[in-house]
Amino acid sequence: MNTLIISTFSCTFEEFKTDVSGFITSMGQEVVAEYEFVWDGENKSHLLMNVLDMKAFEAEMTSVEAKEWDKKNIVMIQSMQLSLLNKN
Repeated sequence: MNTLIISTFSCTFEEFKTDVSGFITSMGQEVVAEYEFVWDGENKSHLLMNVLDMKAFEAEMTSVEAKEWDKKNIVMIQSMQLSLLNKN
């Protein structure tokens, strides 16, 4: 499932990218097949992901470790599921 997460954070973009990449890598490719960060200023990012196992992804994102990291770094998170439109 194509997913977009827009995050505003208090750390730098590079710190955010490094930490979140670590979370995603630890989930494994059976959960998130691919992902890409889009820089939107020093404290904002758009994260595009192909999430294969939404239940496992949600469990990881609501873990104690993820919640603690969010408390320290996240100002606001918006997320949405995306659908590709086919032009025929």
